[in-house]
Amino acid sequence: MLLRGAIAVAISTASGTHLPVYAAEPAFATIDVQQGRALKEQGVLLLDVREPAEYEEVHAPGSTLVPLSELPSRLQELRSHLLKPVAVICRSGRRSARAAEIMARAGFTNVYNVQGGMNAWEAANLPVIKGVR
Repeated sequence: MLLRGAIAVAISTASGTHLPVYAAEPAFATIDVQQGRALKEQGVLLLDVREPAEYEEVHAPGSTLVPLSELPSRLQELRSHLLKPVAVICRSGRRSARAAEIMARAGFTNVYNVQGGMNAWEAANLPVIKGVR
């Protein structure tokens, strides 16, 4: 698991000595859309955290929709990927970063945020499935 934000604090003991305590937040890696596509082609779960209407408009082939608003209550559905790579995508990369953070905090150890999201995916002319706009 990647770690970020290591914080060092000291705890005073009865004898007056200070013991260091280190805490760290779980983190995730950020990848570009080409790396996201490569992971998807290797069979990695591409988790789309946009809302259903956004997903229907355009999405990456083979992606799985779990809206960010539902993610905390649906993490159990994704437990089979706890130790496997998961690439998370949204429209621009903001919601997917939040989702990746939620997943990392829940114990997912190999989470990737796809920077730029579907906006960048489409701009790179990567394969998409388009629905009704």
